[in-house]
Order: sequence, then structure tokens, then C-alpha cells
Amino acid sequence: MIDWLNSPALVAFGVPTTWAEVLGFLTGLVNVGLLVRRHILNWPLGILNVLLLMVVFWSAGLYADATLQIVYVILGCYGWWAWLHGGQNRSALEVRSTTRPEWIGLIVAGVLLTAGLWLFLDRLTGSTVPLADGLTTALSLLATYGQTRKLVEGWWIWIAADLIYIPLYAYKDLWLTAILYVAFLLLCVLGLRSWRVALRARPGAVPA
Repeated sequence: MIDWLNSPALVAFGVPTTWAEVLGFLTGLVNVGLLVRRHILNWPLGILNVLLLMVVFWSAGLYADATLQIVYVILGCYGWWAWLHGGQNRSALEVRSTTRPEWIGLIVAGVLLTAGLWLFLDRLTGSTVPLADGLTTALSLLATYGQTRKLVEGWWIWIAADLIYIPLYAYKDLWLTAILYVAFLLLCVLGLRSWRVALRARPGAVPA
């Protein structure tokens, strides 16, 4: 199966594109579309998507991003449960704004994760882009946490990550994945708008 996923499916921009990247492209688009609509099926489809991208990133030498997909599987299972039972009295989770303590925790975690991953990738792996790989990994983890808790501002973190991912994947000749992240960027803007509308619809809730 791994050999087939790593075999060329088509040629994009003069570069062979594997089946794993093609399938990751398709499942990724549908997954984020479901997330924008706050549909629970975004979680199982997202788990499939990250398993495909794990194969893509490892083959491209993006080791932090490849390892990150394992964390995504764990967070995907948690997010699936949280959306169904993570609210008050184990009710469905509602969209909300990020609190000040959460922002402080996210910023501290982001700085520590980026620094730690940068050093690890630079000194212990053959990564050619240790800082960019570490930074996008940290941002993605923070954004996924926001997604699991239905934090509106998590979309801003995804937007920041996508703005770095797009040129990074182009640099690594992962052109189809780069195009996918352009689509992700547009979907993130739509998601931010959609979730802010949902938040304003809640009685007494005001976006931060």
C-alpha cells in the first residue's frame, strides 16, 4: 500500500505527484469544507487526510510535519469526542471566543514548541528547512487545539500557518499540496466568518 501511495499519479508543474498527495489534496478540501460548516464528519475524514499527508511529508523530508500527523490523529479522536460531549454536562460543544488565559498559554506553548522543534530538526535530522518546519508545526498544533475546543480565533492561527506553508511546499516541489493550502487559506477565511456568525448568534456571546 505504501509503495502504491508513493507511486506517481500525475505530473503537476513538471514534477511527479504521488497518489498520497492527490488523495491528501481531495480529502483535505472536503475536510476543511466540513469544518467550516461545523460538521462532525470533519474529524474522521481529517484523520484519513493526515495519514495520507504523513506519507507525503516523510517522503519529502519534512520530518516534523510527518510526525505532527501522528499528533493530529490523537487530536482528531479527542476533537471528535469533544464536539459531541465536551460542553457543559457532557453536551455538544458550542463555538466560543478564546479567553485571555488561553491566549497566554497558546503564546507560551507556541514559542517553546517552535524553539524546541527548530533545535531538534537542525541538530538531529537532515531537514533543510528546520525553522519553517518547526514554526508551522507549532502553529498547526495550536490551531488544531483551537479547533477541538471550537475557538473562533483558532482560524487566525490556521491562516498564519497557511501563509508559511504555501511557499514552503512550493520550495519542496510539493506543488499540489501548495495549491491545496491556497484553498485552505481561502476556506480559513470563510471558516472565520462562519464561526463568528455562529458566535454572535449565541445569547450573550460577543467575539473577542
